[in-house]
Amino acid sequence: MAKESIFGRISTLMRANINSLLDQAEDPQKMIDQLVRDYTNNIADAESAIAETIGNLRLLERDHEEDVRAAREWGNKALAASRKADELRGAGNTTDADKFDSLAKIALQRQIGEEREARAAEPQIAAQTEIVDKLKGGLNGMKEKLGQLKTKRSELLARAKVAEAQTKVQDAIGSINVLDPTSELGRFEDKIRRQEALAQGKAEIAASSLDAQFESLEDLGELTEVEARLAELKSGGTARPALEAE
Repeated sequence: MAKESIFGRISTLMRANINSLLDQAEDPQKMIDQLVRDYTNNIADAESAIAETIGNLRLLERDHEEDVRAAREWGNKALAASRKADELRGAGNTTDADKFDSLAKIALQRQIGEEREARAAEPQIAAQTEIVDKLKGGLNGMKEKLGQLKTKRSELLARAKVAEAQTKVQDAIGSINVLDPTSELGRFEDKIRRQEALAQGKAEIAASSLDAQFESLEDLGELTEVEARLAELKSGGTARPALEAE
């Protein structure tokens, strides 16, 4: 997997505005779950790429160290051969002195070659180090955002549970509204009111019947008085005033 691709995806995810994405999402819960999956997968890819890049960097560093060490050793060998040549030449042994000078030159050539390889590796080491640092920084940033996403998801779940509980409470309160005429209590109260009205109607009817009976009694008394006066007239008397008759 190309490190440039991994680095590009890390950069894209790092620039993502989580709150903006959630605000625009039709279903924030699904969006945040998808983001968690994306970040988790890319973190795994980034860790693999970083491990590979670090491994390559460490190989370059070890090769560079080996080149530097070899250059130093060849330099020491060249110095030793040169000194031996000077010593032999001072003793008048120019033939052997020339041989050691030749060895010193060979050692110096090897030293130059090792130094050249060491210098050639340095830009690669610097580039790889920069890539590793950027990948590590991006990885740490992605892990922080992943933590934020998980916290945000927990907050959303908690808010959803609270909203659900509040809805259930409101539904329960609405179902026991005693002022609702369609509720059981309302119907029971209406039944009692009808029974009370019926009882009141019967009482009024009974009272009316009693008044009528008393009125009939008064009419009967008046007829009796009339019959008595009529009988008195027939017997030759005079009709008495009502007060005297009493």
